[in-house]
Amino acid sequence: MTQHSIDRPAATRSFTARDLASIATFAALIAALGLPGALQIGASGIPITFQTLGVMLAGAILGARNGFFAVLLLEVLVAAGLPLLSGGRGGIAVFVTPGAGYLVGWLLGVLVIGWFTARLLPRYRLLPALGATVLGGIVAIYLIGVPWFALSTGTPLWVALTGAFVFLPGDILKVVITVLVAKQVHRAWPGLITPRGKSARTEPISV
Repeated sequence: MTQHSIDRPAATRSFTARDLASIATFAALIAALGLPGALQIGASGIPITFQTLGVMLAGAILGARNGFFAVLLLEVLVAAGLPLLSGGRGGIAVFVTPGAGYLVGWLLGVLVIGWFTARLLPRYRLLPALGATVLGGIVAIYLIGVPWFALSTGTPLWVALTGAFVFLPGDILKVVITVLVAKQVHRAWPGLITPRGKSARTEPISV
């Protein structure tokens, strides 16, 4: 065995015990945020829940890879029948409802937040972090959720998009909470996400 110092992308690293514990913890956190239930506004049938906050936190605190697997773990458990979504919903049927696009959007959203967060560290300035979290936690999720709803219900896309505006105030509040919490977490426990900017260092591995 020889030692080579190369850049090893985060996606190719094996999972450590800390990674697995973080993934399980955030999957449980997202599930727990569904316990207060959901708020139904209007006739869309899409619930407003706290669980998107957990998705945003997963990306901003764990990063793209571990955050993605935390959300994926939750959704696999939901598909297996566990009632982990708000209102005690579970089972494969929830992935064919008009609101299922938002669940798929969670996976894209957590990747986007995590990818940008890694490039904002170690400083994690508030304004860029707010922009990154809006891009992943709102834009990316709506990008899948709104067209999915429109296609599933036969609603014109612009009508579905207008209807989604009811989610915006709550989602913006979740973005602010996410950034404030993530800033404190990264200050207290640096290194949860490996910075991916110009200052990222080479990591030695064995091959």
